[in-house]
Amino acid sequence: MTETKRQWFARALIGGLTGAALLLALVWVLDAMPWMSHIWHFRNPFAVWAEWLIDGYGWPSLPLPNLILWFLAGAETGIATLPFAGSGRELVVRSLAHFGVMSLTVGLWAAVNFGVRELPFFLIPLALVYVLVWLGRWVGWYAEVAAIREKLGLAPGPSPFHWKESLPYVGFAFLLCLALPTALRLLDDPTPVLSVMYGVLLLPVGGFLSGLSLGRRHGFCPLYPAACGVFTVVFILTAKLYTNMADGALIPIALTAVLAGNLAGAAQHNAREKRGKP
Repeated sequence: MTETKRQWFARALIGGLTGAALLLALVWVLDAMPWMSHIWHFRNPFAVWAEWLIDGYGWPSLPLPNLILWFLAGAETGIATLPFAGSGRELVVRSLAHFGVMSLTVGLWAAVNFGVRELPFFLIPLALVYVLVWLGRWVGWYAEVAAIREKLGLAPGPSPFHWKESLPYVGFAFLLCLALPTALRLLDDPTPVLSVMYGVLLLPVGGFLSGLSLGRRHGFCPLYPAACGVFTVVFILTAKLYTNMADGALIPIALTAVLAGNLAGAAQHNAREKRGKP
């Protein structure tokens, strides 16, 4: 077995075992939830798992198919970075194959537990995640090519407020601050779990990391946080047409996360410039 195959196998095995363990933990926690009272009742986890595996007691109701699918999803997540590590045709083929396999696994799990009609609720957010990853890779390549051209004297100096350098990131801002929350809101249940997850996790993390990437490459770019703020405002205005949630907190979250990431990246960029490194 080659070193690459060993790496893939090890990551897939660790990811698969982690996925199965997470499902078992979920079954145990759901068994202890206070459905009819306010008191959590944690039982012996092995007793809970035995009842679930043998009698199908608890959620999800089909133990073996769910264990297999969670193991597969964990294994696919474990090797998720490897298909995106190549370049050219190899990257396209591997990443599309990974997306197809992951979609099949998630789709089967959703169909088994919730029915075929609920597939869009799970597959659309999954597709958006892959789009964000692909766009992030493109932005990185674009910036690297621009840096090489600048070193060879083939590109002009920085544009005012780095507006040209910020343009490749505007597409990412559109997806993160407008397309993604809109899709999640449309897919959300009356209990807005996806919208809450977006506000407390996806938006701040995605905003900080994208601002950090831009700042590390080009320094402080004030127009990118502004673009994220504009797209967030557009989402809030359009969301009022089909929901009554209060989304005003998303504006300071987006601006703070993106600005903090951009300032941190700009500090690293300036430090490299002072040391005379690219």
